[in-house]
Amino acid sequence: MERKVLYAIIVCSILILLIATAVYIIENNYSNADNQSKLSGGKIGVVVTIGPQEEFAKRIGGDKVNVTVMVPSGADPHTYEPLPNQMKEVEDADVYFQVGSDIEFEQTWMDKLTAMNPQMKVVNTSQGIELIPNTAEQEEGSDPHVWVSPRNAKIMVENMYESLVEIDPQNKDYYTKNKDEYLKQLDELDKNITQILSGKNNTKIMVYHPAWAYFCRDYNLYQISIEDEGKEPTPQGIANLIDQAKQENISVVFVSPEFSSSNAKVIADEIGGKVVVVDPLSENYLDNMKKVAEAFANT
Repeated sequence: MERKVLYAIIVCSILILLIATAVYIIENNYSNADNQSKLSGGKIGVVVTIGPQEEFAKRIGGDKVNVTVMVPSGADPHTYEPLPNQMKEVEDADVYFQVGSDIEFEQTWMDKLTAMNPQMKVVNTSQGIELIPNTAEQEEGSDPHVWVSPRNAKIMVENMYESLVEIDPQNKDYYTKNKDEYLKQLDELDKNITQILSGKNNTKIMVYHPAWAYFCRDYNLYQISIEDEGKEPTPQGIANLIDQAKQENISVVFVSPEFSSSNAKVIADEIGGKVVVVDPLSENYLDNMKKVAEAFANT
């Protein structure tokens, strides 16, 4: 009798173990399937605010990330409203890499975007950057254009890398290799820009929108903004800028693709100069920043 009872106990224990194992496998597979449903082809769903961050994320994540840019090149981060297909990408994303430096798009939209996807990890990629007060636009907070400095870009890349490793630790070596290679290219870019702008210490550049403060800080330039506290200049303001440009021997007025160049052209015509487009939001970061340096050097 005792042997029968013992046998029954053993059989029941085995059955309980098998049932528990089956439940664990089913739940684990369901969880993995649910996670995979948030990814594009099994990739990590990444959302970034601006084009330069797209290059950062793709260079680190390679073929293991699917990147969505919220503010495309040529659009104004101060006023841009995301499209329905972009909102859908946010709903399915695993991580949002914020610029994190008081850029207006994020101030306006981040609460709405995170409410759409509460499970989405949000990362401030400006963590660790020494921010410049937003004195150029007479607004509270920091100057949002941190990415125009390759030295700041290195910090942003490190922040992205750490988050991708946290999300996908099994591919840490892959992300580390990609990150290290890209950081070397950013170091080379920094050296090239320093060389390109050698001899230009304290040179004044006239820009329509004051997007270049971090770049100027790194390479000893000084920007003069046509915009007045984020607004179009008055006629008197334009007259003052023309006088200043003549006094400083400025012959080039720089504009960004997302802003009107009409006032810049008025000033350029009056000083016998020209208007040159420089893009702070290009997704081709390495090539673009070298071109920007060359444009500033030819003033």
